[in-house]
Amino acid sequence: MKKNILFIINPISGGKNKRDFPLMAKAHLDMRKYNSEFIYTNYPRHAYDLAQKAVKENIDVVVAVGGDGTINEVGSAIMGTDTKMGIVPCGSGNGLARALGIPLSWKKAVMRLNEFRSRRIDTGILNEFRFFNMAGLGFDAHISNEFAALKGRGLTGYVKKAFSEVLNYKPGQYTLEIDGKTLEREAFMISFANSSQYGNDAHIAPKALLDDGILDICIIKPFPLYLFISMGLRMFAKTSEQSKYVEIIKGESVRIESVTNSLVHIDGEAKMIEKEICISIDPLSLCVLY
Repeated sequence: MKKNILFIINPISGGKNKRDFPLMAKAHLDMRKYNSEFIYTNYPRHAYDLAQKAVKENIDVVVAVGGDGTINEVGSAIMGTDTKMGIVPCGSGNGLARALGIPLSWKKAVMRLNEFRSRRIDTGILNEFRFFNMAGLGFDAHISNEFAALKGRGLTGYVKKAFSEVLNYKPGQYTLEIDGKTLEREAFMISFANSSQYGNDAHIAPKALLDDGILDICIIKPFPLYLFISMGLRMFAKTSEQSKYVEIIKGESVRIESVTNSLVHIDGEAKMIEKEICISIDPLSLCVLY
């Protein structure tokens, strides 16, 4: 019996033209297995609305054609349901797709859907938001906010923006409660890793797993500016945890006191939090094709 598959396409993610995507997908999707439909998003959170509607209509697979932000919207709508999520990576970093081993080639990613191979992964929760790859606060949240306004996206644009902002960025003081244990830390940034990487194979938490029911809380302590490049290279070499400026603690729940509004990022999308930050994990709550 054929399965119904809906492709939700973000037309602007990654700065790549997707006008001909439906034609390409139909050429490589096994039509003996699928009835396909394609819809383009028109506004922020449109992917969430479309995916939520698809769940109500008992669509078997909803495919996010976009970056981690599009994936987040689709995943947030279908987690905890019987609907499966597919991914065709079209973003700037494609962190979750890389962590799942999904091909970055659109053609190969579509062909992978024909295998209908699935697995369940954990969902991170930060206050009212869901994340599937990475959330954080501090410098990476600041850069996510600045990066959103850039016309030139991709790794090069991200690196340039990071270099331009790091000189004036001030570390913060944080009180963290991880699984009931209170810690005081000065931090350049704090990341909550469900997968091991931000994207572009930059691994902040090399041992993080998508299905272990635990988050890797990565605390980047203040470091000399002359080590900025070295700290970045460590992520690509998967050796970040070997630095004395990096502390990684595994935990299921985190609470962070916030005396002022805190800028965070949720799978790379900047958000303002006006109260204390509470992070938890919902184990094996999203089924993905990979």
